[in-house]
Amino acid sequence: MAIESKRPKSGEAKPKSGEAKLRSGAKRKAGESWSGEQGSYLDGQLLIAMPVMEDERFARSVIYICAHSSEGAMGIIVNRPAGSIDFPELLVQLDIVEKPEQIMLPDHAESMKVLRGGPVETGRGFVLHSSDFFIKDATLPIDDGISLTATVDILKAIASGAGPKHAILALGYAGWAPGQLETEIQDNGWLHCDADADLVFGDDVEEKYDRALHKLGIEPGMLSTEAGHA
Repeated sequence: MAIESKRPKSGEAKPKSGEAKLRSGAKRKAGESWSGEQGSYLDGQLLIAMPVMEDERFARSVIYICAHSSEGAMGIIVNRPAGSIDFPELLVQLDIVEKPEQIMLPDHAESMKVLRGGPVETGRGFVLHSSDFFIKDATLPIDDGISLTATVDILKAIASGAGPKHAILALGYAGWAPGQLETEIQDNGWLHCDADADLVFGDDVEEKYDRALHKLGIEPGMLSTEAGHA
């Protein structure tokens, strides 16, 4: 069963930056590259919004790219908290635990971050997690250390203390139509760099944007309208 929160879904307007839905045919087997040629696409990398980003939903955003191919791209914003929603309360809403059981959750479940993953399917949950956890036919390995699972089974595992060592829950995702992300990068909308687990799963959500820039050797004040790549 997919993770479905009790929140309204986003509309079906013509996609802007990060708004395109995943195409139903865009699938791959575990461990199989989305691109036919290694290095052609940005799976497992981070996008960092440039100051010229006009869409305020993505201003100062850091996005982990889960899938990228000729059919488009999909990613999760990893530095945008989901407001007042907390993980224990979400478990109650999804009938995974009873309210009195909240106080008995493992420490890492109590403190697990709930993020606003993007403007598409905001009523659906996606768990980015370390690759020490795997559910057959449900978990998608993205790189050597990070995977994606979008079924309630992983939430049940986390609630019982049997989940992955590191995880974040994102509501919604960012999506790009075929060729859209490439165009936005060429138009200086995004920088990109290699991801690392600390940037993806770290607790310092508000500091991730500056930390991602520092990973490229860039101070925020140095950014201009000129594109750059790792």
